[in-house]
Amino acid sequence: MTHLVKTAQNIAMAILKEAGSCARRLVKSLAYVPLLLASAAASADDRPVTTQIVDLANKLDGVHPGFRAFHAKGVVVEGSFKASPEAARLSGATLFNGSSIPATARFSDGSGMPNVADGSPGMPRGIAIKYHLPGGTDTDMVTNSFKFFPVGTGEDFRDLLRAIIASPPEAPKPTKLDQFFVSHPNAPKALGTLATPDSFADEEYHGINAFIFVSKSGQRQAVRYLVVPETLVHLTPEEAAKQSPDFLFDELTRRIAQKPVVFHLKAQLAEPGDQTKDGSQPWPDDRKVVELGVLTLNKPVPNSLEAEKKLLFMPTSLTDGIELSDDPLPSVRAAAYGVSFARRSQPGLGSSGPDNMNGHTSNAPTQASTVSP
Repeated sequence: MTHLVKTAQNIAMAILKEAGSCARRLVKSLAYVPLLLASAAASADDRPVTTQIVDLANKLDGVHPGFRAFHAKGVVVEGSFKASPEAARLSGATLFNGSSIPATARFSDGSGMPNVADGSPGMPRGIAIKYHLPGGTDTDMVTNSFKFFPVGTGEDFRDLLRAIIASPPEAPKPTKLDQFFVSHPNAPKALGTLATPDSFADEEYHGINAFIFVSKSGQRQAVRYLVVPETLVHLTPEEAAKQSPDFLFDELTRRIAQKPVVFHLKAQLAEPGDQTKDGSQPWPDDRKVVELGVLTLNKPVPNSLEAEKKLLFMPTSLTDGIELSDDPLPSVRAAAYGVSFARRSQPGLGSSGPDNMNGHTSNAPTQASTVSP
């Protein structure tokens, strides 16, 4: 066995330890360890699509040791979630039993650059949430500000990244990106849904993938998540350009110090005939939306940079009562995040150190990539 595979095994075991008693479910649903080992052992000619995606992200935004390939700039906060009675009717998940569930959340900019300017255009913002369930298990939600995703498969996302890289400003027209948009018309539409909020707390976040709620009686309902603020506020491009590079992070720190940040977790319900396998195809706007509960965030995590290095948010880390649909992207995203986690966790590849609590480094580029998973 090569040293590389042994290293991958060690990282895989660390991930499983971090996943706690959810590890068996994670491995069963994702075949996670074999994917990670395959990613480590594969040659340049037969790399998995998920490894190619991370490689392309590193090519697009640069390699920043110790940081995520996607959503590199982030901050961790804590709080709790309390479900609504409607959530308990839709799903038998412990998450929705109405008790106060501790939660850890990470807000982030969508670029792979640790010090990207918060007001950069064409960049999603995200919130990933880890709910700490009774008995020591966790379940995760990974959402961002796209209203729907630009593409529906891992292969198409890889090709989108390739097209972006091959389309610098000086590229002749039509560029590779222009050509990609012609063959994938929902991609530019998805990018057009992005705007810059005045605060992480005033943005709406979307679970772009479909999941299946299973009620205690066995009824199944396809849903897509919404994380809705109490007030939605977006800046104009001109206003965003005038903000300081870290204004979203600085504002969040000030706001939580004064009062809790509150979001309403909601679910859009599919109707019979609505497809669930393509995150680039939104459901009609008239589909019913129900409130699942209230997420209250009231505590910044000390030394957020170190805390977020250890956190791994997986869209496939589910709990009984919530299941994967036929949408391929959650497994693709989880595998890509696993590759990224493995790389940023390698000994000797730590960050050179943060300039402030959010972990921004001084040697990274300042322009954002246009898309992130």
